[in-house]
Amino acid sequence: MNLVVILSRVPWPLDKGDKLRAYHQIRVLSQDHNIELIALNDAPLHPKAKQELSKYCDKVHIIKLSKIGIFFNLIKAFFSSKPLQIGYFYSSSAHAKIKEIIAKAKPEHIYGQLVRVAEYMRNESTATTLDYQDALSEGIRRRKEKSKGIKRFIFDMEYSRLAKYESEVMDKFTNTTIITEQDRVLIQNTDNQKITVVPNGVDMGFFHPLEQEKTYDVVFTGNMNYPPNVMAAKFLANDILPIIQKQNPKAKLLIAGASPHPSVRALASEWVTVSGWLDDIRTAYASSKVFVAPMQIGTGLQNKLLEAMAMKIPSVTSDLANSALHAKENVEIKVAQSQDKDAFAQHILELLNNENVAQQQANAAHKFVLENYSWESSVDILNRLFV
Repeated sequence: MNLVVILSRVPWPLDKGDKLRAYHQIRVLSQDHNIELIALNDAPLHPKAKQELSKYCDKVHIIKLSKIGIFFNLIKAFFSSKPLQIGYFYSSSAHAKIKEIIAKAKPEHIYGQLVRVAEYMRNESTATTLDYQDALSEGIRRRKEKSKGIKRFIFDMEYSRLAKYESEVMDKFTNTTIITEQDRVLIQNTDNQKITVVPNGVDMGFFHPLEQEKTYDVVFTGNMNYPPNVMAAKFLANDILPIIQKQNPKAKLLIAGASPHPSVRALASEWVTVSGWLDDIRTAYASSKVFVAPMQIGTGLQNKLLEAMAMKIPSVTSDLANSALHAKENVEIKVAQSQDKDAFAQHILELLNNENVAQQQANAAHKFVLENYSWESSVDILNRLFV
């Protein structure tokens, strides 16, 4: 099948969850389809991006979004009923280019990821599938609850617009998909059960146990400019680590991931390392005894948890994150209420102080991921929608 894939970002390097999902889906889809990729781009292009994506795509089109254009499109969106997320990524000139590419490609199916690209697909006569990935509106709502003043006003407006938009566009596509059941019910369309759940996976050939000296007690990874990760990193360093250090005064924390926000960089100390981007994120997992994802806001399945568990790093997370993961508490993972710093600390200390408990959990977690989260089984679901 000739397949056109439309993305709101270039899926390389793999420094964000949406890029990771897009990259691995394209990689597996390329085994059965001829793929023409269209990716919007608002940032400097990685020098190896096209080369890497050309391994799986017959053609790769990168469409630049200018900063000036984005600014004016945001202004237009603000004074209309469109969500700012849609305004940011929509460009009439980009739309004209995409129409031209589609006309030449003559695809049998068009697949787009995130509602950010819905405007480019919603009126196409070809069969279409839109991947929500998660309920973006719910993520905005949770950020609103943590905000004050003008930020709260903007998030409140954006939440209302996004929730309405997510519901309205659902009926404009042949199929819609989402990562978890938890997020599917948050799409405010009465027919949301028609959305197909297509979970994320983990590359078990890449994320596997590695022998490495354990120089850190605790690690947290992710895009460190993404608000849910910023909040989690600060909670871990400022609230949870001091409790751990009452019993283990020399406990060390590694915060690893791309583009650390200034407030994350400010966490660096004798006991906290903020690494920034790592060429191989596996070194962060392998150098640490326990992985912790104390997520307080955000939606969807946390890829970082899948990666840590695949590498047999015993893990602790919040009830919010595990509601999407569905790992067994105290067997495959330890879970604390999202605001309970004491519970997080006690779970971490148990894994640090009891090697047998840590090893048993790590083994169970590895088996859980192996059996439930492969990219091949995930893409099989997607392929059935393209028929």
